[in-house]
Amino acid sequence: MAVVRAPLRDTSVRHCLVAAGGTACVDVSMKPPTRDGGAVNVVTVDDQPHFHRAARAVIGATPGFETVGEASSGMEALALVDQVRPELVLLDVRMPGMDGIETTHRLKAAHPDVVVVLISIEDPANLPAAARTSGAEALVQKQDFKPSLLRRLWSACRAAE
Repeated sequence: MAVVRAPLRDTSVRHCLVAAGGTACVDVSMKPPTRDGGAVNVVTVDDQPHFHRAARAVIGATPGFETVGEASSGMEALALVDQVRPELVLLDVRMPGMDGIETTHRLKAAHPDVVVVLISIEDPANLPAAARTSGAEALVQKQDFKPSLLRRLWSACRAAE
């Protein structure tokens, strides 16, 4: 398994945090990444190797986050999450076979405490409605993925608990 880290784009939180429960804004500098102050373990799932490289770079550049695995399909993701128990899964919406929407349903059923963020090159507004009701905590564009967005997403998801 490889560790993945990826870059985010600094845009408004409102644009980046399109979640099923609405939009959340949180001051990320006031909270440690996890409850115990340790690193947030991240798994990335994408069928494109270049996104894995980019994600590795972003996660590596974000203090408090660590890539613990990569998967290239929904089925691989389910097995990997069972094995490494990450706190955060970055999951591509469109993949051959089991897409990110179905993978999210299955991940949340098996691991309800795992934070799932669906990622896509498409604008979240153009994704199927099922992406917004899949159980994922947020939908983000790959172009926006950078350390500041990663921290904001994590803080917003933790604040919603």
